[in-house]
Amino acid sequence: MSERVDVAVIGGGPAGSAAAMRAARGGASVALFESGDRGRDKICGDGLTPRAVAALHELDVPIEAAHKIAGLRMIAGRQTRELPWPASGRFPGYGAVWPRQRLDAALIEAAEASGAVVSFNSKAMPIIEGGVVRGVHVETERGAREVMAEKVVVATGAPGAVARELGAIRIADEPFGLAIRTYVESPRHADDMLEACLTLRDEHGTPVPGYGWMFPCGDGTINIGVGALSTMKGFKNLNLNKLLASYRASVEGPWGLGADTGKARAWRLPMSVVKRSGPGWMAIGDAAGLVNPMNGEGIDYGLESGMLAADEILRNPVGAEQRYDDAVGERFDSFLRTGRRFAFLIGHPLLLRTGLRMAVGTHSIANITLQVMGNLVDGDTPGAAGRVLSFADRALGIADPLLRKTRAKA
Repeated sequence: MSERVDVAVIGGGPAGSAAAMRAARGGASVALFESGDRGRDKICGDGLTPRAVAALHELDVPIEAAHKIAGLRMIAGRQTRELPWPASGRFPGYGAVWPRQRLDAALIEAAEASGAVVSFNSKAMPIIEGGVVRGVHVETERGAREVMAEKVVVATGAPGAVARELGAIRIADEPFGLAIRTYVESPRHADDMLEACLTLRDEHGTPVPGYGWMFPCGDGTINIGVGALSTMKGFKNLNLNKLLASYRASVEGPWGLGADTGKARAWRLPMSVVKRSGPGWMAIGDAAGLVNPMNGEGIDYGLESGMLAADEILRNPVGAEQRYDDAVGERFDSFLRTGRRFAFLIGHPLLLRTGLRMAVGTHSIANITLQVMGNLVDGDTPGAAGRVLSFADRALGIADPLLRKTRAKA
């Protein structure tokens, strides 16, 4: 006999845990299926923007275990600017670094404490009947079972088997990213600023649209990594290990880098999706393509989209998929669409160099760059940053056909 719950969640990262705890706290019966072990690690930059901190506050998840961050240091060539995170009514004036192994453990424990039933080492696939997702088929070491659900929430990260089954795959012509990170010992592990170097070059001297980062963990180590967008010339031949080694050499002295404490690991950054919902299911977080193309960040979007999905299910399961899709679109689509178009723009080396000089050229423009890098801009953003986003959305929309036509070929 099949089990039955109100909500089945596939994936136990930040997005899945947020959806599970929100739905369970609202009175729904929730089953969450995580394919990894309890305490598994997830490759990530580990940075939490003020937006992510605000989402954790909304979920009542304490962040005292995280290392608090006061702002962002941006480097473009010889220009360096240190800017504090802006405090506003929407977001606090600080961020954090919380290694994903510990962050995810805290979130999934909060989901369990909220009443969600969590199963580890459980590979779940959607059960589709007549075009409608009715539940999940779960494979474990002990055997298989079926769990029927009113709604299935997909929080599987970068597109994989579940996404392919549902058609929630990346839009082929849209940009995506690749990143690599490792942990390194450093006497500056307790610095209170994130550092982002916006001027990267590969081993051939080709400008790379992306950035290198130094994220202090506060535990004796730094999360050091680099990320690149697929719009650059020669992207298919880009060697991430060499790019990381080159970046590391440039920061080794200032940061007093010591030994690696782990192996360098790479991952893919989805930045679009063909569809993020359908009859009986909703995709959230990375699985919904909710990744900022200008910084590769998605934890905050994962937390927020997880809550949005749960809220719509709790409001009324009937029509929840479309209401969720509309809510996510209203909040994020304009900014993420602009970011993808911007990725094509900076795929041109000359435009990349010009854009980077402008990004930190003046204090006022650097503050707008800070809000973009911090995911603090969306469809509801007031002030100069909101006006710039609106203008950029219109201008890049006009330029988009030309940008795509003249994009750098891999």
